[in-house]
Amino acid sequence: MAITSANQLELLQTAEAVAREKMIDPGLVVEAMEESLARAAKSRYGAEMDIRVHIDRKTGRATFTRVRTVVEDEDLENYQAEFTVEQAKQYMENPEVGQEFIEEVPPVEMGRIAAQSAKQVILQKVREAERDRQYEEFKDRAGTIINGLVKREEYGNVIVDVGAGEAILRRNEKIGRESYRPNDRIRVYIKDVRREQRGPQIFLSRTAPEFMAELFKMEVPEIYDGIIEIKAVARDPGSRAKIAVISYDNSIDPVGACVGMRGSRVQAVVNELQGEKIDIIPWNEDQPTFLVNALQPAEVSKVVLDEEAGKIEVVVPEEQLSLAIGRRGQNVRLASQLTALDIDIMTEEQESQRRQAEFELRTKLFVDNLDLDEFFAQLLVSEGFTSLEEVAYVELDELLVIDGVDEDTANELQARARDVLEAQNKAALEAARALGVEDSLVEFEGLTPQMIEALAKDDVKTLEDFATCADWELAGGWTTVDGERVKDDGVLEPFDVSLEEAQDLIMTARVMLGWVDPAELEAEAAAEDEIGDETEEAEV
Repeated sequence: MAITSANQLELLQTAEAVAREKMIDPGLVVEAMEESLARAAKSRYGAEMDIRVHIDRKTGRATFTRVRTVVEDEDLENYQAEFTVEQAKQYMENPEVGQEFIEEVPPVEMGRIAAQSAKQVILQKVREAERDRQYEEFKDRAGTIINGLVKREEYGNVIVDVGAGEAILRRNEKIGRESYRPNDRIRVYIKDVRREQRGPQIFLSRTAPEFMAELFKMEVPEIYDGIIEIKAVARDPGSRAKIAVISYDNSIDPVGACVGMRGSRVQAVVNELQGEKIDIIPWNEDQPTFLVNALQPAEVSKVVLDEEAGKIEVVVPEEQLSLAIGRRGQNVRLASQLTALDIDIMTEEQESQRRQAEFELRTKLFVDNLDLDEFFAQLLVSEGFTSLEEVAYVELDELLVIDGVDEDTANELQARARDVLEAQNKAALEAARALGVEDSLVEFEGLTPQMIEALAKDDVKTLEDFATCADWELAGGWTTVDGERVKDDGVLEPFDVSLEEAQDLIMTARVMLGWVDPAELEAEAAAEDEIGDETEEAEV
């Protein structure tokens, strides 16, 4: 068929109908039509020609034009779409490189194959526009709750109709005992929206902690208004959950507001989550206090926090142990997720036994190394001395406060401790040298002989070896694997080297080796300080 023989307004009517059906811009459909007509024209006039088509948005008239660009003589490659300045003078006055010469050409007759090709181009463009519209609509809705309609189930995954397209609720994102049939209504959390080759992919969840937080935001006006904030959520989907809340208005109880009159608010969330039991806990900046709240309903006797390791020890009465741990460790696991701390739970008797064992170990240390009787060694431990270094280098006055210790005794104690430490250092250094440690590492300031021996055993024998270490390899740390905190042992961890100290030692070694420019470090530090100051000003 020829474009001229068709009703010219039919193109615009078709474009508007398709755009209305797919809910996209009619202009995009017209552009797709222009591209498809241009392809058909190229198959008629020649693929190397630059044929363009313009459809008038008011009349529907399609105009076919051939475009030729003026290029330098040496750049002339395509004789059908380019010509030189000299050649262009036949068609243009004073042609310049880069100018285009446009001339109208007769419209083409579209055969069956060309018409089919044009249809494919239009459909492809419409699909792309539809995908773009869907992605734009949902990309900013990630992190919100949406209502959908179940369409079908594929291999345990639920395909949900969300209005403008389909989304997927994966098997592992469903609450365990849930099952759905086609046309069931479902409330889900939009976890992620990705632009992929086959179109936008919308991933849903009902097990995400954020889903519970959003449900409470819908049920509790104070959370929506910002008077109450949800600080942390931990879930065992379908079974039990803990949620920590704080109120910024002293007159409003955050726990009571979330529970609601006769439990109406929390019950609405529980019903949506298939009967998941929810503990609502008041949040507290003091981590030990927060942890005591998080372990409810168990009662806690004592809490010992190790901030650097992110670890906390909890002591409970014997009869409270099973309640604190919970069925299959559920209570302590959720409390650990809520507080982001590694929790060790022990009974009062277990803690007493452990402390007694530590006391006996330190007593033996002093008896064996300082040639003391057991009673005197116990006095040192009772006063808080835990190592030979503390005895050797503490201020003399701190030894004089011990009953029965005069100045001569204190001096003798420190002399013995220093002699033992010196002998230990010498032995450690000899062992390290026997393992092949080089002087560059021995002479590096900040490492004790025992540290050097430990490094040598870990095959760190030169300053270059040391400079290539990571801070966590030296100081140790924690890694989260599948939601569980896993301990990474550090070579220098037994010597109480912190991550910051490890970073400083490694950077000093790199500067000494010339791997890092000190001026750059100073500039980076200054920039970080400046950013920190700006952040503080913004917060104020």
